[in-house]
Amino acid sequence: MSDAKRTIIVDLLRHGEPEGGDILRGRINPKLTPLGWRQMSASTGLILEPEAAYAAELGVIAPVNSTPLTPLWTKVISSPLERCQHFAAHAAAAHALTPRIEDIWQEIDYGDWDGMPIDEWRKLAAPQFAEFRRDMSKLAPPNGERYLDFKDRILSAWSALVDEPDGGHVLVVTHGGVLRVVLPTVLGMPLNKSFPLHIPFASFSRVRLDVVGEKVSATLLFHNAAEYPSS
Repeated sequence: MSDAKRTIIVDLLRHGEPEGGDILRGRINPKLTPLGWRQMSASTGLILEPEAAYAAELGVIAPVNSTPLTPLWTKVISSPLERCQHFAAHAAAAHALTPRIEDIWQEIDYGDWDGMPIDEWRKLAAPQFAEFRRDMSKLAPPNGERYLDFKDRILSAWSALVDEPDGGHVLVVTHGGVLRVVLPTVLGMPLNKSFPLHIPFASFSRVRLDVVGEKVSATLLFHNAAEYPSS
């Protein structure tokens, strides 16, 4: 790797509100609600029009502008799950790009917990999460993905972004659990004690990677800024 400094900007977008109500979503694959689509549009500063059939399904009636505002991404990467992939495809097209759909950016596999109502899941999973706060190896959803395996998968995906060229600006459309690995890693927080970090639907964060040789410095430029208007 060259010792010349490279700077890469990475935008991290959680999907908006999906269908299904207040349930645990891992690998189950619901679509975005109309609100979820609007949330992602607002967070990214893009007003995007889905194709006619999906627009009707979402309840989008008025024609909208698909011209990208800012930022100008050089690459769009997405989880393959519908609640990420559909918006990512439109965001990429608005920048004359083809999205890269990468399985490695998927949410954790919750196994038997997947699709469970949140209130029920919290009661069932509470003992594991109590242990998780002391030892990350203790979180292992039944018939799902061990947290330590999930963590390693996401950090591998994150590490691969340092190979982007100088000046690259990447959008990653992914999931809340994924961002609870990446953002605490950037901030130097313990992953099993990141619960105070607010990551709502359509949370939009930006990280700058400065790469010199083998050394990588990551700086969080903003987090969830779209939820807080300037005036």
